[in-house]
Amino acid sequence: MRKAKKDDSGNYCLGIESSADDFGVGIATFSGEILANKSDSYIPAEGGIHPREAARHHAEVADKVLSEALSKAGLKPRELSVIAFSQGPGLGPSLRTGATVARALASYLEVPLVGVNHSVAHIEIGKLKTGAHDPVTLYASGGNTMVTAFESGRYRVFGETLDIALGNCLDVFAREAGLKHKKGLPLGAAVEQLAAKGEKLVTLPYVVKGMDLSLSGLLTAATTALQKGDCKLEDVCYSLQENAFSMVTEVTERALAHTEKKEVLLTGGVAANKRLQSMLAIIAEEHDARFNVVPLEFATDNGAMIAWTGVLAFQHGLVTALDESFVKLRWRVDKVDVPWIS
Repeated sequence: MRKAKKDDSGNYCLGIESSADDFGVGIATFSGEILANKSDSYIPAEGGIHPREAARHHAEVADKVLSEALSKAGLKPRELSVIAFSQGPGLGPSLRTGATVARALASYLEVPLVGVNHSVAHIEIGKLKTGAHDPVTLYASGGNTMVTAFESGRYRVFGETLDIALGNCLDVFAREAGLKHKKGLPLGAAVEQLAAKGEKLVTLPYVVKGMDLSLSGLLTAATTALQKGDCKLEDVCYSLQENAFSMVTEVTERALAHTEKKEVLLTGGVAANKRLQSMLAIIAEEHDARFNVVPLEFATDNGAMIAWTGVLAFQHGLVTALDESFVKLRWRVDKVDVPWIS
C-alpha cells in the first residue's frame, strides 16, 4: 500500500467481491450509506465450487451485476471516486476475475484502486450494520472460521479452525446426505431446517485444542453415522450442529473472557443460523456483553462490504497501485493494518 493523494472530488466507492462463488458489486457513500448491493451466484451442477468454472461465471455476469448496482444507486460510472476489490483470501481464479474488472474500471475512470482483505470486510460490514464498536467477532463462513478482536492496530486471531471451515463442514455433509441446492437457499440452511426436527444426540467428536478447533473428524463421524443407517437424518443434522456450534461458541467465550470486551459480533454466511445465534447470545449475556449479528443481506459474501471497507482504507490514506494489485490467496486478517480504528 502507498499513501493516497488528497481527493475530494467524489463520495462514492464501488466494491467488487469475487473471492469464491459469488460475484457481488456494492456501492457505499463515504458516510457509510449502502446505496446498492447486487450479486449473482455460481451454483455447481454437483459437488463443491470448481474455481475455474466459478471464474468463468464471474466474467460472464460482471457487466450485468455492475449495471444493476449502478442503476440501483442512481449513479453513472463517472460519479464514482474509488474502486475497491476483494484482494484475498479466496480462490485464485475467482479473485483474479474480480481484480481484473476492478483494475479496468479504475484505469478507465482514472480513480484510485483499493485492495481489500475479504475477512476484514466481513467484520467491518457487521460493525457498520449493527453499530458494534469494539467486538469480539466470530467470523464463520464457507471458507473461514475464526475468532478475532482488535488490538494494537490489527484484528488479532484468538482462535480458528485447524482444518475445514464451519460452513464447508455443513455444506459437505449436506451433499453427502443428498440434500439439494435450492436457489436462494444455501445447503447449510437445509441442514438447519432438518436439525430443528432432531430429537436425539448422536455421539460425535468434540475437538477444541486450546483456542483452536478441528471440524474434519466431526464431519467424517457424522457422515459415517448417516451411512450406517442407524440414525435418522434429522438427528445427525441436530448432533452435527450442536457439536460444531458448541465448539465455536466455546472459543468465542474464551476470547471474550480474555479480552473483557463488551460486544460480541457474529458475521459471515453461517451467521444466518438461528441456533448459532442463540448460543452466542447466551454467552454474551453471561459476560454482560451486547450480542450483534450481521443482517442476512450482508452475511454472505457481498460487494457492499468491500465498498465500505474500501471507503475506510481510502479515507485513511491507503490505495493500491496497479502493479501491486495482485491477489493474495492466503492473506490473513492479522496481517492487515487497520488505521481507521484508534
